[in-house]
Amino acid sequence: MPLTDLNRPLGHDKPARANRPWGRWLATAAAGFVGTVLLGLLLVVALRRDPDGGEPMAVASIEKRAAPPVAVSAGPDPVTNPGPRGPASAAQLESNAGVTVYRPDSDAPGAIVITVPDDAGPIKLAPAPDNRLVERTRYGLLPKTAPDGATPAQIYARPLGPAPATKPAGRVALIVGGLGISQSGTSDAITRLPPQVSLAFAPYGTELERTVQRARGEGHEVLLQLPMEPFDYPDNDPGPHTLLTGPKASDNLDKLHWSLGRFTGYVGIINFLGGRLTADEGALSPILRDLAGRGLLVVDDGSSARSQLAPAASRAQIPALRIDRTIDTVARADAIDKELANLEAMARDQGIVVAAASALPVSIERIAQWAQSLEAKKIAIVPVSAARGFRNPKSTGSLGPGSRPAGSLPTGSPR
Repeated sequence: MPLTDLNRPLGHDKPARANRPWGRWLATAAAGFVGTVLLGLLLVVALRRDPDGGEPMAVASIEKRAAPPVAVSAGPDPVTNPGPRGPASAAQLESNAGVTVYRPDSDAPGAIVITVPDDAGPIKLAPAPDNRLVERTRYGLLPKTAPDGATPAQIYARPLGPAPATKPAGRVALIVGGLGISQSGTSDAITRLPPQVSLAFAPYGTELERTVQRARGEGHEVLLQLPMEPFDYPDNDPGPHTLLTGPKASDNLDKLHWSLGRFTGYVGIINFLGGRLTADEGALSPILRDLAGRGLLVVDDGSSARSQLAPAASRAQIPALRIDRTIDTVARADAIDKELANLEAMARDQGIVVAAASALPVSIERIAQWAQSLEAKKIAIVPVSAARGFRNPKSTGSLGPGSRPAGSLPTGSPR
């Protein structure tokens, strides 16, 4: 019986489909293309590692331009260059601007600390000791000139600060000495006297380093008083480390180094007594040769008319000056007030006057009272380190090394 659609086995007599090899090829090609694209994307992501995750980016070039050159000049340096205007050194710029720059040693190479005084705040002195300016000895740290030429007289000086709005009619540089022995007198001088007043410390006090740094912290620049042989020695004995004339002068350098090592941070030395020693240039010469490399200011206290200290220091290339007046030779309030009035007149006439006083209670009291009246009188107190930088053209005298203003007389009797 012929097979019908009802009894024919399924799938046995369906017509065979025509073979289509191009379809298989097309499918294989498409799969290969998609795989290649995916593999390429994976390689791009793996190799590029784009940190921006596909975020839009733009590239811009930065042009570097050199800073224009600046011509710098400055006025005379009060200590090292009182001459005509010329190119300014770093020390001059710092001093003129009232900026204190502390450059540590090799323990922190390349590091500096710059202190710029605020018009409304107190002027700060450079920290002491500056390791560039000291040498280590058996007597402690002694001052010296740094390899770069910086000196204690420059670095430890009190900056002048901003220029006053009105030019002063005159200036007074005042040194108060005899400090470091009496704790109460020293404390009164540090706290009651204007910070522009320079303070001189004797080498015999206790805790001198701490006391001196307290004075410098209050803005006072400091000096070291060197005990020197007076005419009436040994009846008048300045102490066991007095610098002497005669056969005992051979010990002077050892005694000098002992005194120089008592504290740090001073801008210079000033003699204590010393009428006989300062009149003997032969005894002075070895002392000044030693001081010449230490970068210090030398101040003659003006007590002896025969003193060669300032001119001899000048010949040794040491910046030096001489005290014009001692205001408390007579230690009475009225006498001191009269001397202070004389200072005002001299300052107006000469431009600058250099004065000295002892740390007596009456002296500190009268100076502190007098200082409060100076602004109205247009008289300024300046640190002694700056005294050599000021000149008054109408003055017939000079305050250069070893000279005195015309008409001024030595004060006090030879000592």
